This record gives sequence, structure tokens and C-alpha cells, in this order.
Amino acid sequence: MTVDKRALIFDMDGTIVDNMAFHTQSWITFFERRGRAIDADEFFRTTAGRQGKEIIRSHMGEHLADEEVAVLNHEKEAVYRELYAPHLKSVAGFDDLIADARSQGILLAVGTAAPPANVEFTLDGLDLRRHFETVVGATDVPRGKPHPDVFLEAARRCGAAPADCIVFEDAPLGVEAARRAGMRCVVITTTLPREAFAEFDNVIAIVDDFSSLSLEALYA
Repeated sequence: MTVDKRALIFDMDGTIVDNMAFHTQSWITFFERRGRAIDADEFFRTTAGRQGKEIIRSHMGEHLADEEVAVLNHEKEAVYRELYAPHLKSVAGFDDLIADARSQGILLAVGTAAPPANVEFTLDGLDLRRHFETVVGATDVPRGKPHPDVFLEAARRCGAAPADCIVFEDAPLGVEAARRAGMRCVVITTTLPREAFAEFDNVIAIVDDFSSLSLEALYA
């Protein structure tokens, strides 16, 4: 008898770690250096989950060469890592949840818009990479969220059907990406209130952190 594989797919920034305020501050610093001002709340609402290169092009022009975008994105992410390094830790309950999942044979994956340097900074800095079947980042898929590419690729690598995957997200663009992928979603309210997710019919739980979650309830 074939047993269907189940998988939990985690967004990284704002989900595994509560770091989105530091990302926003690094973007503010990045644009201030260029004489530009941004509204922090509006910026987060419209960009959380998007790849850095997409954000740079949308704010600075589609005419920029790929090499120039890469240099600019590297600068911004270096500012972010410097800001967040003293605060690096996983969201409450995360370690217990993934330990429980692994004990039940549930596969774990990361689906993030983060570039490789940030993935290394977070997952290796917290010694978490060893727990995941696969990590899909910004360089692994052509399109960022709300496109479903990152979650579909994570599911493919795990050998799990989308219907058997549960995504964990903190941003509307990520929840929409999960919806387009045909996946249910758990929202972690590290950065936005639950009201921001009222329109999504694929959300099965909205929680402050991972400590109150039960895998049995999620898969019921």
C-alpha cells in the first residue's frame, strides 16, 4: 500500500523568525541613502514575500541591468543581516512543532523569497537546515510570491501532492501563493493582525506563534 507523503512548507522571514521589522528598516535605510522616503506600513503591505530584485525594479526602474540589481540587493541584505544578527532566534514553539512533525514522518521544507546569503544566515545560524527535506529560495524559481512557484517546487522536491501540504506564512502575498498552489495555510501573526487575512479561504488557522498548534488538528 502506498502512503501519501505529507509536508509542512515554511516561509522563512516573518514565519520561522520574527524579523520583518528589520527587513523594513533595512529598506528604509537603503532608500534614504538614495534620497528617497518610503511609507513603512504601505511598503510592507505591498512587498512582503516578494524577491528583493523585484522590489528594486518596481521602485527604481525596470531599465536596471541584472548585474546592477544584484549589487543593490546585496547592499540592502547586508544592512538587514547587520541589523538582525543580535536578535536572531526562532518564533516560539517552532522547534517543538518540527520535532513533532519529524517524529510522525511528516516532511519539512522551506519556501522563501530570501536570497542564499539570508537563508544561510538564518537556517545555518540557528542550526535548522538539517531538519528540512529541501530549501527553496529566490534563486530556485523564476517568480516570487504571490506566484505559487516556490511552494510548488518545494512540494515537488518532497514528492508530496499540494493537497497534502500545509504552508506556514505571515504575509498576504504568501498566503495567496499557497492558495494558487492549492495548499492550505496557517498564518503566523508576527507582523500583521488576523484581519489582514480575512479574505483567504485556504487559511485553516491564525495564531500568534507555533506553541498552540496541534498537527492532529491541522490534519483533521
